[in-house]
Amino acid sequence: MKRFVLLDTTPIPDNGGALCLFEYGDDFVIKIQGGDGGQLMNTRMHGSEDALAEIPCRKVAGRPGSRVLIGGLGMGFTLASALKHLGKNAEVVVAELVPGVVEWNRGPLGEKAGRPLSDPRTVIRMEDVAKVLQAEPQGFDAIMLDVDNGPEGLTQKANSWLYSAGGLAACAKALRSKGVLAVWSASADRQFSDKLKKAGFKAEEVQVFAHGNKGTRHTIWIAEKLKG
Repeated sequence: MKRFVLLDTTPIPDNGGALCLFEYGDDFVIKIQGGDGGQLMNTRMHGSEDALAEIPCRKVAGRPGSRVLIGGLGMGFTLASALKHLGKNAEVVVAELVPGVVEWNRGPLGEKAGRPLSDPRTVIRMEDVAKVLQAEPQGFDAIMLDVDNGPEGLTQKANSWLYSAGGLAACAKALRSKGVLAVWSASADRQFSDKLKKAGFKAEEVQVFAHGNKGTRHTIWIAEKLKG
Protein backbone atom coordinates (compact mmCIF):
# COMPACT_ATOMS: atom_id res chain seq x y z
CA MET A 1 0.00 0.00 0.00
CA LYS A 2 1.37 3.42 -1.01
CA ARG A 3 1.97 6.00 1.68
CA PHE A 4 3.37 9.51 1.86
CA VAL A 5 7.04 9.59 2.86
CA LEU A 6 8.43 13.01 3.80
CA LEU A 7 11.74 13.62 2.00
CA ASP A 8 12.46 17.26 2.78
CA THR A 9 11.07 20.57 4.04
CA THR A 10 12.13 23.99 2.79
CA PRO A 11 11.14 27.47 4.02
CA ILE A 12 9.18 29.91 1.87
CA PRO A 13 11.00 33.28 2.04
CA ASP A 14 9.21 36.16 3.76
CA ASN A 15 6.03 34.39 4.92
CA GLY A 16 7.28 32.03 7.62
CA GLY A 17 5.71 28.97 6.02
CA ALA A 18 7.34 25.98 4.39
CA LEU A 19 6.93 23.52 1.55
CA CYS A 20 7.21 19.77 2.02
CA LEU A 21 8.36 17.23 -0.57
CA PHE A 22 6.86 13.76 -0.27
CA GLU A 23 7.48 10.53 -2.08
CA TYR A 24 4.26 8.65 -2.87
CA GLY A 25 4.96 5.36 -4.60
CA ASP A 26 6.64 6.22 -7.89
CA ASP A 27 5.53 9.84 -7.70
CA PHE A 28 6.45 12.98 -5.78
CA VAL A 29 4.10 15.46 -4.13
CA ILE A 30 4.60 19.00 -2.80
CA LYS A 31 2.38 20.29 0.01
CA ILE A 32 2.29 23.31 2.30
CA GLN A 33 3.55 22.43 5.76
CA GLY A 34 0.72 22.40 8.27
CA GLY A 35 -1.89 22.93 5.55
CA ASP A 36 -5.16 21.08 5.08
CA GLY A 37 -3.41 18.11 3.49
CA GLY A 38 -4.10 19.25 -0.07
CA GLN A 39 -1.45 18.89 -2.75
CA LEU A 40 0.05 21.93 -4.43
CA MET A 41 1.42 19.76 -7.23
CA ASN A 42 2.49 16.24 -8.05
CA THR A 43 4.46 14.44 -10.74
CA ARG A 44 1.53 12.34 -11.92
CA MET A 45 -0.75 15.15 -13.06
CA HIS A 46 0.96 17.89 -15.04
CA GLY A 47 -1.01 18.19 -18.28
CA SER A 48 -2.02 21.78 -17.59
CA GLU A 49 1.53 22.73 -16.57
CA ASP A 50 2.74 21.35 -19.92
CA ALA A 51 0.07 23.31 -21.80
CA LEU A 52 0.95 26.53 -19.94
CA ALA A 53 4.22 26.58 -21.89
CA GLU A 54 3.24 24.74 -25.06
CA ILE A 55 0.52 27.16 -26.16
CA PRO A 56 2.49 30.44 -25.87
CA CYS A 57 5.84 28.97 -26.92
CA ARG A 58 4.37 27.61 -30.14
CA LYS A 59 3.25 31.16 -30.91
CA VAL A 60 6.71 32.71 -30.45
CA ALA A 61 9.04 29.83 -31.38
CA GLY A 62 9.60 31.19 -34.88
CA ARG A 63 10.98 34.51 -33.66
CA PRO A 64 14.78 34.81 -33.82
CA GLY A 65 16.35 34.40 -30.40
CA SER A 66 13.05 33.81 -28.62
CA ARG A 67 13.26 34.72 -24.93
CA VAL A 68 10.59 33.71 -22.44
CA LEU A 69 10.02 34.02 -18.69
CA ILE A 70 8.47 31.46 -16.36
CA GLY A 71 7.27 32.59 -12.95
CA GLY A 72 7.64 29.60 -10.64
CA LEU A 73 9.70 26.47 -11.29
CA GLY A 74 7.34 24.02 -9.60
CA MET A 75 8.24 20.48 -10.58
CA GLY A 76 9.93 21.56 -13.80
CA PHE A 77 7.22 20.43 -16.25
CA THR A 78 6.42 23.92 -17.58
CA LEU A 79 10.14 24.55 -18.11
CA ALA A 80 10.55 21.20 -19.88
CA SER A 81 7.59 21.97 -22.15
CA ALA A 82 8.95 25.42 -23.01
CA LEU A 83 12.31 23.95 -23.97
CA LYS A 84 10.58 21.31 -26.09
CA HIS A 85 8.65 23.87 -28.12
CA LEU A 86 11.35 26.53 -28.57
CA GLY A 87 14.34 26.60 -30.89
CA LYS A 88 17.99 25.91 -30.08
CA ASN A 89 18.82 29.62 -29.79
CA ALA A 90 16.03 30.42 -27.35
CA GLU A 91 16.48 31.40 -23.70
CA VAL A 92 14.12 30.39 -20.90
CA VAL A 93 14.42 32.46 -17.73
CA VAL A 94 12.87 30.92 -14.62
CA ALA A 95 12.20 33.12 -11.58
CA GLU A 96 11.91 31.02 -8.41
CA LEU A 97 11.79 32.38 -4.86
CA VAL A 98 12.33 29.13 -2.95
CA PRO A 99 15.91 27.78 -3.16
CA GLY A 100 14.78 24.37 -1.93
CA VAL A 101 12.50 23.94 -4.94
CA VAL A 102 15.49 24.41 -7.26
CA GLU A 103 17.49 21.86 -5.27
CA TRP A 104 14.64 19.35 -5.45
CA ASN A 105 14.57 19.79 -9.23
CA ARG A 106 18.31 19.21 -9.41
CA GLY A 107 17.87 16.12 -7.25
CA PRO A 108 14.96 13.68 -6.86
CA LEU A 109 12.45 15.55 -9.07
CA GLY A 110 14.79 16.10 -12.01
CA GLU A 111 14.31 12.81 -13.77
CA LYS A 112 10.51 13.12 -13.83
CA ALA A 113 10.65 16.23 -16.05
CA GLY A 114 13.73 15.16 -18.04
CA ARG A 115 16.20 17.32 -16.08
CA PRO A 116 15.36 20.63 -17.81
CA LEU A 117 17.67 22.58 -15.47
CA SER A 118 20.60 20.93 -17.27
CA ASP A 119 19.58 22.44 -20.62
CA PRO A 120 21.98 25.27 -21.60
CA ARG A 121 19.00 27.42 -22.64
CA THR A 122 17.76 27.53 -19.03
CA VAL A 123 18.60 30.50 -16.79
CA ILE A 124 17.55 30.38 -13.12
CA ARG A 125 16.92 33.67 -11.31
CA MET A 126 16.53 33.33 -7.54
CA GLU A 127 14.19 36.26 -7.09
CA ASP A 128 10.59 37.37 -7.25
CA VAL A 129 9.22 37.20 -10.79
CA ALA A 130 7.71 40.66 -10.21
CA LYS A 131 11.21 42.13 -9.88
CA VAL A 132 12.35 40.41 -13.07
CA LEU A 133 9.34 41.82 -14.94
CA GLN A 134 9.95 45.35 -13.75
CA ALA A 135 13.68 45.22 -14.48
CA GLU A 136 13.38 44.14 -18.12
CA PRO A 137 10.99 46.24 -20.23
CA GLN A 138 10.32 44.56 -23.58
CA GLY A 139 12.63 41.75 -22.51
CA PHE A 140 10.45 38.75 -23.33
CA ASP A 141 8.42 37.26 -26.15
CA ALA A 142 6.27 35.28 -23.73
CA ILE A 143 5.62 35.19 -19.99
CA MET A 144 4.17 32.17 -18.18
CA LEU A 145 2.89 32.59 -14.63
CA ASP A 146 2.31 29.64 -12.32
CA VAL A 147 3.33 31.39 -9.14
CA ASP A 148 0.45 30.33 -6.93
CA ASN A 149 -3.03 28.85 -7.19
CA GLY A 150 -4.03 31.45 -9.75
CA PRO A 151 -5.37 35.03 -9.46
CA GLU A 152 -6.07 34.50 -5.76
CA GLY A 153 -2.74 34.08 -3.93
CA LEU A 154 -2.66 30.89 -1.85
CA THR A 155 0.83 30.41 -0.44
CA GLN A 156 1.65 34.13 -0.31
CA LYS A 157 -0.77 37.06 -0.36
CA ALA A 158 1.96 39.16 -2.01
CA ASN A 159 1.53 37.02 -5.11
CA SER A 160 -1.83 38.67 -5.68
CA TRP A 161 -0.04 41.80 -6.97
CA LEU A 162 0.95 39.93 -10.12
CA TYR A 163 -2.71 39.51 -10.99
CA SER A 164 -3.70 43.09 -10.14
CA ALA A 165 -3.99 45.93 -12.65
CA GLY A 166 -0.46 47.03 -11.71
CA GLY A 167 0.99 43.58 -12.11
CA LEU A 168 -0.66 43.00 -15.47
CA ALA A 169 0.59 46.41 -16.65
CA ALA A 170 4.10 45.34 -15.65
CA CYS A 171 3.67 42.14 -17.66
CA ALA A 172 2.59 44.14 -20.70
CA LYS A 173 5.64 46.41 -20.41
CA ALA A 174 7.96 43.40 -20.08
CA LEU A 175 6.61 41.84 -23.28
CA ARG A 176 7.92 42.58 -26.74
CA SER A 177 5.63 43.45 -29.65
CA LYS A 178 2.80 40.91 -29.95
CA GLY A 179 4.09 39.11 -26.88
CA VAL A 180 2.04 36.46 -25.12
CA LEU A 181 1.12 36.21 -21.43
CA ALA A 182 -0.06 32.81 -20.16
CA VAL A 183 -1.51 32.46 -16.65
CA TRP A 184 -2.34 29.17 -14.90
CA SER A 185 -5.18 28.84 -12.43
CA ALA A 186 -6.86 26.01 -10.57
CA SER A 187 -10.24 27.48 -11.50
CA ALA A 188 -11.96 29.93 -13.85
CA ASP A 189 -12.33 33.62 -12.96
CA ARG A 190 -14.43 35.91 -15.15
CA GLN A 191 -13.20 39.02 -13.36
CA PHE A 192 -9.61 38.17 -14.23
CA SER A 193 -10.50 37.87 -17.92
CA ASP A 194 -11.87 41.42 -17.73
CA LYS A 195 -8.70 42.63 -15.99
CA LEU A 196 -6.58 41.26 -18.83
CA LYS A 197 -8.63 43.13 -21.42
CA LYS A 198 -8.35 46.37 -19.46
CA ALA A 199 -4.56 45.88 -19.29
CA GLY A 200 -4.34 45.85 -23.10
CA PHE A 201 -4.48 42.14 -23.85
CA LYS A 202 -6.63 40.09 -26.18
CA ALA A 203 -7.45 37.26 -23.81
CA GLU A 204 -8.70 33.72 -24.31
CA GLU A 205 -9.64 31.39 -21.46
CA VAL A 206 -8.61 27.78 -22.17
CA GLN A 207 -9.73 24.77 -20.14
CA VAL A 208 -7.09 22.02 -19.91
CA PHE A 209 -7.24 18.63 -18.24
CA ALA A 210 -4.84 18.17 -15.34
CA HIS A 211 -4.08 14.66 -16.52
CA GLY A 212 -4.97 12.85 -19.74
CA ASN A 213 -8.38 13.67 -21.21
CA LYS A 214 -10.71 13.38 -18.26
CA GLY A 215 -11.19 14.47 -14.67
CA THR A 216 -10.14 17.80 -13.17
CA ARG A 217 -9.73 20.76 -15.49
CA HIS A 218 -7.56 23.79 -14.90
CA THR A 219 -7.75 27.20 -16.53
CA ILE A 220 -5.07 28.88 -18.64
CA TRP A 221 -5.47 32.43 -19.89
CA ILE A 222 -3.66 33.08 -23.17
CA ALA A 223 -3.38 36.85 -23.55
CA GLU A 224 -1.74 38.52 -26.55
CA LYS A 225 -0.38 42.03 -26.18
CA LEU A 226 -2.25 44.38 -28.50
CA LYS A 227 0.07 47.40 -28.62
CA GLY A 228 3.81 48.14 -28.49
